Amino acid sequence: MGHDRVWAVGPVLPISDNLSRPIERGGSSSVSHDHVASWLDTCDDETVVYVCFGSQAVLTNDQMERVASGLEQSGAHFMWSVKEPTKLHVADKYGKVPSGFEDRVAGRGRVIKGWVPQVSILSHRAIGSFLTHCGWNSILEGLMAGVTMLTWPMGADQFLNATLLVDELKVAKRVCEGSGNLPDSDELARLIAESVSEKGSIERKRRAMELSKAALEAVKEGGSSARDLDELQINSTKHSHFAAPL
Repeated sequence: MGHDRVWAVGPVLPISDNLSRPIERGGSSSVSHDHVASWLDTCDDETVVYVCFGSQAVLTNDQMERVASGLEQSGAHFMWSVKEPTKLHVADKYGKVPSGFEDRVAGRGRVIKGWVPQVSILSHRAIGSFLTHCGWNSILEGLMAGVTMLTWPMGADQFLNATLLVDELKVAKRVCEGSGNLPDSDELARLIAESVSEKGSIERKRRAMELSKAALEAVKEGGSSARDLDELQINSTKHSHFAAPL
């Protein structure tokens, strides 16, 4: 860039090691932290798949069917955060949880409609993998928690983010790509089951934990992020064309 005025600050995220200390991030949750924690506490370590496609994406009913079928066939425990569809979404056949699905998976799965305390969920010991749309916030939250991922990018930078996770960082596997495509439910079930199996993702889990440790080291006092933030503040006072420090 022709100069050295570049500072790498972050990840700028709240840090938690469990759900006993609620974290407020994003919108108000549709369920209480206690409700989420009480169910996750009944599950063994790293056995639950967390499924969420972000705050904007709403799956078509056909996509909802495939995800539900994959989760059901996998036999895995799961928590699925479903964005509440608008009246227009419903009319256009988006966002419907398949009829009877929640009854069939009762006891090993939870479907939550609306916003959830995602940072706290990902930090819970029971979470073993994260099926995600690969939005940057979700990626950072997953990596900070040391969780492996299953990727389904929908648009924009999410395709590059998925490539970073799968091919470069090697902490994820692809399940689907594109907002209009449908995953194979049998293959999805296999990948979901593998992601929380004892042997299925040892290397990806090791890499995820390494990245989590590196992120935590960066933001603590004396870490690379903390040092860069200090330097940014110092330099901002020296150059009138810089914005004031946060």
